[in-house]
Amino acid sequence: MTHDNAFNEDYFSTNTYENTSFAKYSMYWWSNRFNAILARRYGKQGTRLLEIGSGMGHLIGSLEPDFETHALDINHWALSQSRDVAPKTGLNVGSAENLPFADASFGVVIIKHVVEHLRDPELAVSELGRILSPGGILILATPNLDSLLKPLKGEAWIGYQDPTHIALKPPAEWLDMLHSANLNPLKIFSDGFWDVPYIPLIPAMLQKLFFGSLGGLQAIIGIPFLPMRWGESVLVIAEKR
Repeated sequence: MTHDNAFNEDYFSTNTYENTSFAKYSMYWWSNRFNAILARRYGKQGTRLLEIGSGMGHLIGSLEPDFETHALDINHWALSQSRDVAPKTGLNVGSAENLPFADASFGVVIIKHVVEHLRDPELAVSELGRILSPGGILILATPNLDSLLKPLKGEAWIGYQDPTHIALKPPAEWLDMLHSANLNPLKIFSDGFWDVPYIPLIPAMLQKLFFGSLGGLQAIIGIPFLPMRWGESVLVIAEKR
C-alpha cells in the first residue's frame, strides 16, 4: 500500500484512531470544539475558511454558521461522509503540498494533525502562506517532539504509533518553516498530557485526572494557556504578514 493509499476508510479505525470515539463529549469532540473557538476568536467571521485534512467533517461543519467553509482531504471516503455533517461546505480532494486554490484566497486556514503525514511539509507550509490573505489566520497542530513527558513513554509515545507519521519534527523546525512562509506566530501552546499511562502500576484513570486536568480545563474554557512543552501536541496560531 502506498503512503497516499493508507488514508482510506480503514484509517479511521486503525493506528491513533483505533480507540477514538466520535461521540459528543469525547476527547475528539472537545478538540473540535476548542479549534472552532480559536477560529471564531482569531479569524474574521464571514470570511473564507479552509480546513485541510478535514477528515469526517465534524470541525468544518460546526463552523458553517460563521464562515464560508471549504474542506480539503485526500481521503475520498471521508469527504463523502462529510456531506451529512457539513452540507454547506465546499468539499475538495487534494494534497496540502499542492493546494488547488488561488493566492490570498482564504482568511482562515486550519490544518490539524496533517503536516506530520506529508513527504514535503516545508512545501505544504509554503502553500499555506500562499493561499492566506494578508492578516489571515493559520491554526496548526502537530505532534510535539518536545513534550516534557515524551521520555516516559519511549517508543510507546502516541506520535510514534501511526506509521504514516513520516515528518515528525521539533517545534523549532515548524516555527522556522512558518517564518519562511511569511507567517508570524501569535500564540504557541500545547494540549496537555493525555497519553496515559505515563507511570507503571498507577491506574490510567488516576493518571488521566492528574496529568490531563490542565489540558481538559483548557479545552473546556477555550482559552489556550498551556506552555509549548506541556502536552503531546504543539499548536500554533499564526498571522499572514
